[in-house]
Amino acid sequence: MALLDFVRRRRDRITCQRAVELVTDYLEDTLPPPERARLEQHLRGCPGCTSYIEQMRVAIAALGRIEPSPPEPAVRAELIELYRRYHNS
Repeated sequence: MALLDFVRRRRDRITCQRAVELVTDYLEDTLPPPERARLEQHLRGCPGCTSYIEQMRVAIAALGRIEPSPPEPAVRAELIELYRRYHNS
């Protein structure tokens, strides 16, 4: 029975790669509760992933305050031309 428990625990563990894949859903609070619990368990023992998620939080907060600037006239004209060519093809 101990081997079966070991296999189940190992299967249920989240790897660092999987944690990175789940970060958006985690931060947007859309991760299903069982998956969120598994990720949080991983974070308790992984300073690298915990740091990564904190960096993502800081980046999201900073980017949320940035106001987009309008494109320069030449860039705008090029984008419009690309759109027209795409739309007419």
